[in-house]
Amino acid sequence: MRKGGVHFAAVSLFVMLSVLLVCGLAQAQEKVIRLKYANFIPPAHKNAVLSEQFCKEIEKRTNGRVKITHFGGSTLVSAPQIYDSTVKGICDIGHSIQAYTAGRFPLTEVIDLPLGYTSGVQATRLINAFYKKFKPKEYDDIKILYMHAHGPGYFHTKKVIASLDEIKGLRIKSSGLSAKIVTAMGGAPVTIPIPETYDALQRGLCDGVLLNNDILKSLRLGDFCRCTVLNSGIASACTGGG
Repeated sequence: MRKGGVHFAAVSLFVMLSVLLVCGLAQAQEKVIRLKYANFIPPAHKNAVLSEQFCKEIEKRTNGRVKITHFGGSTLVSAPQIYDSTVKGICDIGHSIQAYTAGRFPLTEVIDLPLGYTSGVQATRLINAFYKKFKPKEYDDIKILYMHAHGPGYFHTKKVIASLDEIKGLRIKSSGLSAKIVTAMGGAPVTIPIPETYDALQRGLCDGVLLNNDILKSLRLGDFCRCTVLNSGIASACTGGG
C-alpha cells in the first residue's frame, strides 16, 4: 500500500506538472507583442497608407500575436527625432529620412547627391544595392527593415520662373544635402520637416520647395506652388527607410 501510495503521488505530481507546463506554454503562445511604429508622413499620404497596411499584414501573418500601432504625421515623435527615438526605445519602429539627421550617415548621404535621377524606382534600387554591398556600420545601432527613395527632387516655386537662375534670393524648403543645392543656386535654404511645409508656404515663410513632384498632390503643396523647373541635372533623391 505504501509503495502504491508513493507511486500514485508521483503520477499525480507528474500530471500536475504537465498541466502547469502546458498552461504555461499556452499562455506564452497567446502573449501579444505590441509595437509602436512612428512615421512623420501624414496619414493620407500613400506611403503612410502602405505603412498601415504593413502593420495589418504583420498582424494577419502572426495570427494576432504581433500588433503594431502606426503613428502617422509625427503624432508620436517629431520627424527629426524619429531615428533617435527608435534607438532609445521610445518607438519600436521608425520611418525616417537621412536628411533629418544630417551628418549622422556620411556614407549613405552620397546617394542624396544630385546624381541625375530620373525616377524614384531608380534611386530606390541604388540605395538598396548600396546597403546590400557595403552594409555601413553607421546603422549598427538599429535593424533595417527596408530602404527607399523618392522621385527626383525639382524646384517648385510659388511664382513663375523661367530658369534655375531665378532661384537666386528665393527661400526654398530643403533638408540635408538638398539644402546645399539651394545654396549653389543662390537661394536660401529653409530647413523644416515635411509636415510643416504646407503651413510655411501658406504663411509666406518660404517661396518654394526642392522636392519630388508627388508632393504637389499628396501633400497639397500644389495649392501654392505654381511653377516646376524640370532639370534632371540637379535632381537629388532623398533616401529613407524603416
